[in-house]
Amino acid sequence: MYKWTQWGAAVALAAALCGAGHAQILIGQTAGFSGQVAAGVKETTDGALLYIDAVNAKGGVNGQKIELTSLDDKFDPKLAAENARKLIEENNVSALFLTRGTPHTEAIVPLLEKHGVALVGPSTGAMVLHQPVRKYIFNVRATYQREAEKAMTHLASMGITRIAVVYADDSFGADGVAGAQKGLAAAKLTPVVLEKFDRAKPDFAPVAAKVAKADTQAVLMIASGSAVVDGSNALRAAGSAAQIVTLSNNASGGFIKSLGNNARGVIVTQVYPNERAVTYAMVKEAQELARAKGLQEISPAMLEGFAAAKVLVEGLKRAGPKPSRDKIHAALEGIKKFDLGGLEVSYGPDDHTGLDFADLSIIGTDGRFRR
Repeated sequence: MYKWTQWGAAVALAAALCGAGHAQILIGQTAGFSGQVAAGVKETTDGALLYIDAVNAKGGVNGQKIELTSLDDKFDPKLAAENARKLIEENNVSALFLTRGTPHTEAIVPLLEKHGVALVGPSTGAMVLHQPVRKYIFNVRATYQREAEKAMTHLASMGITRIAVVYADDSFGADGVAGAQKGLAAAKLTPVVLEKFDRAKPDFAPVAAKVAKADTQAVLMIASGSAVVDGSNALRAAGSAAQIVTLSNNASGGFIKSLGNNARGVIVTQVYPNERAVTYAMVKEAQELARAKGLQEISPAMLEGFAAAKVLVEGLKRAGPKPSRDKIHAALEGIKKFDLGGLEVSYGPDDHTGLDFADLSIIGTDGRFRR
C-alpha cells in the first residue's frame, strides 16, 4: 500500500485508519517528488514498490502488510527534516526509508537518534553517512566517492588527461570531489578546472566558459538532475565537446529524457548490475515483477529502490510479529551475508556500509544505458 501526500493531514488520517486491527507496518519516506530530482525519486520509489507490493500480495510480513507513506520535500533539506518529524512524531512510523539527497538525509539524523528510528536505504552515497558509522542509518548502495574515483581512473585509462570537475556547493558535491581527487591522484593528474556552483541558483555560463577555454576533454559533473542538464546545455553552448560524466544519482530514465539531444555519449556511474543482466537473480526478479505490472523494462534507479526494499523487508521479517523501532534496528544490525540476488549485504555495530559495487554505463543512441 502506498500513499504520497505533500503534507501531514492526509497522512495523519491514513495513520489513524491503520491501527492494530488493520495489522499494517507503517514506513515513512521523505524525498523530492517535485523539483530537480523528481524523475529519479519516482523511479527509485517505483522500484521499491515492485517488491513491497509483491510482499503484501503474499500476506505481508508476519501477517502484516507494509504501508509506505511518502511526503514530498521538494528537494529542500529543511522540508525534509520537517517531513521526517511529522512521520516519526505524528504518524508514528516504525522506520524511515529511501530518503533522497545528502544534506537532506543529514538534516534528519538528529530525529533518528532522538527517537531511535532506523533509516533504510538512503538514496545517497555520501561518505558522511558511512564514516563514522551512523547508528540508525543502514546504507545499501555504494558511496559517491567510490563512483567518482572509478570514473576518474577509467578516463585516465583511456588516455584522457584534461579533466574538469564541476560540483554543487554542498556536502554532496564536496563528497564527490574527494573521490574524484583520489582517482586523479592515483593517475598522477590534477583537474584542469575545479569549479563549484550554487545548488539553489546555479549559473553555468561562466563555468562553461572556463571549461571550454581549458580545452577540457572530459567533465565530471557532481550535481543532481536538472543541474546536470543545464550544465550540459551551457557546455555545448560555450563550444565545449568534452565528454560529460555524472554519478548514479542521475541513473534514471527520466534523466536521459531531460538531457534531450545531449544525452548520447554521457557516462553515468552505476551502483547496481546492468538492469538487463538476468544472470543476477535480483535483476531477473525485478524484471518479472515489473512485467507483471505492465512495465516493459526497469531502470537503474528502479533497481536501487528494489534492493533497498529487499533489505527493509528482511529487517522487518527478523524483527518478529511486533516490529518495534528498537527491534527493527536490532534486526537490521544482525543481518549477515544477506543475498539480494547476486549481491550480499552485511551489517554490524561497526559497519552500516552495505554494498561496494560500482560500474560505468554510457547512454546509447537508443536512449538507454549501455555497459
